[in-house]
Amino acid sequence: MMAINLTPIGFVENTRTDIKDDHWGEVISKITLTDEFGEESLAGIEEFSHAEIIFFFDRVKREKIVTGARYPRGRQDWGKVGIFAQRGKNRPNRIGLTTVRIIQQEEKILTVQGLDAIDGTPVLDIKPVMREFLPKEKLRQPKWVAELMRNYWGN
Repeated sequence: MMAINLTPIGFVENTRTDIKDDHWGEVISKITLTDEFGEESLAGIEEFSHAEIIFFFDRVKREKIVTGARYPRGRQDWGKVGIFAQRGKNRPNRIGLTTVRIIQQEEKILTVQGLDAIDGTPVLDIKPVMREFLPKEKLRQPKWVAELMRNYWGN
């Protein structure tokens, strides 16, 4: 298997230190770029309302990684679902992706709302959300997702 080496472009700073599944919507996070990047790396980002943050679940232990199917949040009544048919953190490459609201950019710091990554999480990339990249057709998803996500963003 081919290995890919990635270097963080920044790190998350927020008040969330525990790995918990719910109540991420009001979380304000600062993403501070590493010394390799200047503030010009973020030039123009504030013209966008939202960004996609790609990050690394660095605190997921290798023995917790799932490569097959599992019960989402341990709920057997939802049935087993393949790891690539859910967004759990125990993924083979431990990569997370979240769409956040941009609050402000100041020098090398991007402040966002709704990032479901805990304090100290390495950030791999930041991409602005562009309408033209969003799906054109109506989204479809299984019923269990709405129940699972009921409190994910709420307080």
